Amino acid sequence: MITFLQNCFAGLALGSTYALVALGFVVIYKSTGVINFAQGGLLALGAYLGYTFADTLALAFGLAVVLGCAAAALVGAGFERIVLRRMVGQPPFAVIMITIGLLFVLEPLITAVWGFEHRQVPNPWNIRTVEAGGLVFGVRDLWTIGLTAAAVVAFFLFFRFSSLGLAMRVTAFDPEAALAQGISARRVYAISWAIAAALAALAGITMAAGPGGLSPSIGFIALAAFPAMILGGLDSPAGAVLGGLIIGLAEALTRGYQDELFSWAGDNVSVIVPYLLMIVILLIRPYGLLGTKEVRRI
Repeated sequence: MITFLQNCFAGLALGSTYALVALGFVVIYKSTGVINFAQGGLLALGAYLGYTFADTLALAFGLAVVLGCAAAALVGAGFERIVLRRMVGQPPFAVIMITIGLLFVLEPLITAVWGFEHRQVPNPWNIRTVEAGGLVFGVRDLWTIGLTAAAVVAFFLFFRFSSLGLAMRVTAFDPEAALAQGISARRVYAISWAIAAALAALAGITMAAGPGGLSPSIGFIALAAFPAMILGGLDSPAGAVLGGLIIGLAEALTRGYQDELFSWAGDNVSVIVPYLLMIVILLIRPYGLLGTKEVRRI
């Protein structure tokens, strides 16, 4: 039982990171109808910006996190303002290809500025742990779960009660009606990109502050968060969080029991589990666990 609970805790910490990235995916899709394939690049950029503020500029870690997220948000909003705003009314496929292009621009840009070296992000917890009931909890994992919970609660409060959140919901539901009411769709799109980039940056910084450190490959975590978005539902913020936690738990439990249950399948079975789980869920519920079922009338 101790082993099971320990694996569950590891899964919740990992799932929290996935939830942040998946929530960023959903914010963009819900407001624009486009899947943002540059989310992994924004995650890596945010992580390196946080590293720069914490290490190069020697700022307090909490301040470095805030500034890293803010800087990433400006990059996201700037990209929407300079590039994507010119694509309004164009086919979604064309916009998706532009986000893929942004990903391939960010990756070499990051290595050109920061290099390929493996780096350690200064943080207040390092490898400290706490014990309770026979379980060992990494302080970094506890902070990751706490920061994710705070970010998710803040997002849902903003989305539900603020005027900008209301504008985003109206625009996502009916863009033409939103325009008729004087709501600027362009402003909503810029805010959506800023939020998605900030969430990606928070996920990247918390991940980079762990024992694994920071390297250009950190952006690949978005590939694991992608099934979480699909599993939860493309247009459901709550589904993104739920999907992230489910994928994180599934991956951690598979890794923890791999030698006992999956030794016949070789190493790294946990890497493919998110995609297998996504396929199974989509076979049962093609629109995801909490996604909106599309109804077509003929």
